[in-house]
Amino acid sequence: MRTLDTARDVCEQYHPGLVKALSELSFADRERPVSPVIDLFRTHGGVGLLVPAEYGGGGAGLVDAVQVMRAVGSLSPSLAAAVTMHHFTAATLYALAPAAGRLTDAQLSVLRRVVPEQLVMASGWAEGRTEQNILAPAVTATPVEGGYLLSGSKKPCSLSTSMDLLTASIAVPGAGGEPELALALVPADSEGLSVHPFWGNQVLAAAQSDEVRLTDVFVPEELVVRTSAEDPHLLDDLQTAGFVWFELLISAGYTGAASALVEQVLHRGRGGASDRAALVVRAESAFMVLEGTARAVAGGLDGEAAVAAALVARYAAQEALTDTAALALELLGGLDFITSSDNTQLASGVRPLAFHPPSRASVADALATYFAGGPLQLS
Repeated sequence: MRTLDTARDVCEQYHPGLVKALSELSFADRERPVSPVIDLFRTHGGVGLLVPAEYGGGGAGLVDAVQVMRAVGSLSPSLAAAVTMHHFTAATLYALAPAAGRLTDAQLSVLRRVVPEQLVMASGWAEGRTEQNILAPAVTATPVEGGYLLSGSKKPCSLSTSMDLLTASIAVPGAGGEPELALALVPADSEGLSVHPFWGNQVLAAAQSDEVRLTDVFVPEELVVRTSAEDPHLLDDLQTAGFVWFELLISAGYTGAASALVEQVLHRGRGGASDRAALVVRAESAFMVLEGTARAVAGGLDGEAAVAAALVARYAAQEALTDTAALALELLGGLDFITSSDNTQLASGVRPLAFHPPSRASVADALATYFAGGPLQLS
């Protein structure tokens, strides 16, 4: 499929050999609960995609990143879902690095280790929140001498068994005593951090989306990123930007899974020309709206406008991909369904996009109000 080949070429630029390595595994091996795909992601330089070049990474922009995620999702929906958490975390954290004094020496030291050591970062952030005051962080932070004790649970938490670092949004006492947003960098081997079975579905089973529990996990003050009096809204703004990256990257991964089904229909010549053309239109429109939004954000679209655009793109893709997967399975036919479960599982792997926050229903009023000229207030 021409456009999927383009995505694979972009992936090859940033992660030489990854597409080939994944392709050499059967679909079942790529998607099973104990799968080598995350290890392959590490060994082919996957962690550095969005890490700036000065830190040893690929320095990819959002437009190339959605292409890479489409390619990855076409081969392993589980891997795409899992590494989205690493990528949007990287994009957010490294945005802090250029500003002098924004990060401590300890925090910068962690960021400098990510690419050389291929450190994988899981996210305990509040996905789906574009403002700190929408919901309290799931992880509580109790001030103690020298830092904080963190307690709470993240479930599901992708990359739970492969992570080297957990990033978590927490509320800490501000200068005036009011809670304010902060980001904690938690080493995966910290005492009190544990992983427990949670994911029970075979679909996306290789994403390692189990429960991560924190029980009085000590994090030193120097590994907690906080706002400052000079820039009190910095972390809120960065979390908004991270939200936009998350929505576009996760959607692109699912677009790849649907595109893989379309590619099979085209290569096998299933159905009539009008059927195949209709299928291509659905799949390509889903990716084009994501890519177009990525270009707009890369070109300077930000704030409420970027959040609204990302949500529209995500929901438009979500609708198109559901129809794409269903029609592709129908055209592939009964014998394909009977003789192998691969494509059935691949089609099922498209549906979980609807389960990532925020749900369409939860933001319906906010989007309608925004496009009618009001503010975008998500809750």
